[in-house]
Amino acid sequence: MAEPEGTVINTEVKQKDPSEALVIAVTTRAIFSLEEEHKLYLEKGKEEYTRHQQANQDKPLPPGTAFAFIQAAQYVNKKILESNPAEKELFDILVLSNNSPASGVRIINSAKHYGLEISKFCFVSDEDSTQYLKSHGVKLFLSADRTDVCNALQRGVSAALVFQQEVQAPSTPLRVVFDGDAVLFSGETDRVFREQGLEGALRYERAMEAVPMGEGPLKAFAMHLGKMCKKFSQETCPIRTYLVTARSGRDMGTRAIKTLRAWGLAIDEAFFMDGAPKGPILSQIQPHIFFDDGLHNIQGAQDVGVPAAWVP
Repeated sequence: MAEPEGTVINTEVKQKDPSEALVIAVTTRAIFSLEEEHKLYLEKGKEEYTRHQQANQDKPLPPGTAFAFIQAAQYVNKKILESNPAEKELFDILVLSNNSPASGVRIINSAKHYGLEISKFCFVSDEDSTQYLKSHGVKLFLSADRTDVCNALQRGVSAALVFQQEVQAPSTPLRVVFDGDAVLFSGETDRVFREQGLEGALRYERAMEAVPMGEGPLKAFAMHLGKMCKKFSQETCPIRTYLVTARSGRDMGTRAIKTLRAWGLAIDEAFFMDGAPKGPILSQIQPHIFFDDGLHNIQGAQDVGVPAAWVP
């Protein structure tokens, strides 16, 4: 599929090979705080929104929920290239936007203002922009629009919905937290739990203990991170990954650990919460992004200032 008409190649950064890179697409509302502008768009329409963006094109937008995550991915690239300048397996960030190219200048200027290493800006107005994800080799899509995320998941691309919030920019290394069931793993045990309750789920897990779980929507992304981690020793790795799951370690932890082992996926730390709130442990980890399928867990993360992304 050809590039959309409104694609702007950022000549100021090194272009990555999408067949080798870990390509992440973010929408403008995921990476920048555009709540006031979005409200203007909904209330006054597209023309007024475009006028506003053009009039303010030299005024940088404030950082949004995924901003610190993108900055930390850039730090990982720097560390990888320091150890091997020829390495091609890098993060490649592209911005996918429903802005018209006319109102997109402010987005480009904002990225340059913050020194963000974004390879491409794709401005696709008035159509489903997720149709371009596969042609760009996107491995993870972050959006503030639920329809976008559902469309991406239907297209077989790992995707999550970010909620606008004020976030503190945590320090490096890049820290990513995954929930287990229906995020990293398939939702099979969740389904048994809903149908047969906790006792049924425990019976099912005991019977299936030696059988690895199916893959969840973010397994592929986690595997790519794991591949990047293998380039470093544990002490020098610029990425840390975490599993924070509602499973209990005693009754349901074994299968989770065996599944990760079967996949060859090394997770730095695993927390089996046995249904306890995740907010306090997330507050300790201070991740750049936390993926979960439970809205109550997303709310718990937001309450402690952790950037959260919902996997519907």
